Amino acid sequence: MSQQNVGGTNISSMTNVWTTMASSLFQGATAANRAAVSAMLPTTTEECTSSSPNGTEPNVTAVPASIPSLESSDLDWEFERTVDAPGEITVGDVVTFQKTLSDDDIRAFARISGDTNRLHLDEEFAARSRFGERIAHGTLVSGLISAALARLPGLTIYLSQDLEFRGPVKIGDAVSAKTEIVEDLGNDQYRLETTVRDEDDDTDVINGEAVVLIDDLPDEYRE
Repeated sequence: MSQQNVGGTNISSMTNVWTTMASSLFQGATAANRAAVSAMLPTTTEECTSSSPNGTEPNVTAVPASIPSLESSDLDWEFERTVDAPGEITVGDVVTFQKTLSDDDIRAFARISGDTNRLHLDEEFAARSRFGERIAHGTLVSGLISAALARLPGLTIYLSQDLEFRGPVKIGDAVSAKTEIVEDLGNDQYRLETTVRDEDDDTDVINGEAVVLIDDLPDEYRE
């Protein structure tokens, strides 16, 4: 996957935007969205043996799902899509994916990727930066686009991705990725507009475009 920042951005202007972002109550997740996801999940779930922090309920992990794109999903993740069959994909179809980026997510990504920039991991260091606090890795945030694309019907294969990073995401913010098919390129290839939004700050933080190839699933895995 290729990634690039759009050149020519005024750094001073970008800094002003970033540093004046106002926090607001989380508004991105709706009851209807959660209900829609719940309706697609089976009634039984796999549970960890460990207890939740208050010691009253077990932690819920992955949920066995009726469609392959949900098989490893977590109950705290939310998604919507406008198409359910590969043969019906067309211009205008949209998939969105949303999750909250926790401190555990940031530290796990640092270990996996090797990106141990102190801006993401060190509270005291980050407090002295232009952001005033720790922020999530840009590549981790953009990865939610891939999560949305994985929920297209069929087997989605990334061909390219261009990105413009427009602002930071704070630890603990709810972030949503929206992918919309804007052109059928033929041969099962599609061009999509991709946007990542910080729902807590009500701000677009990444804009870009992707090109994907959507193959058929193997027969035994077809939805």
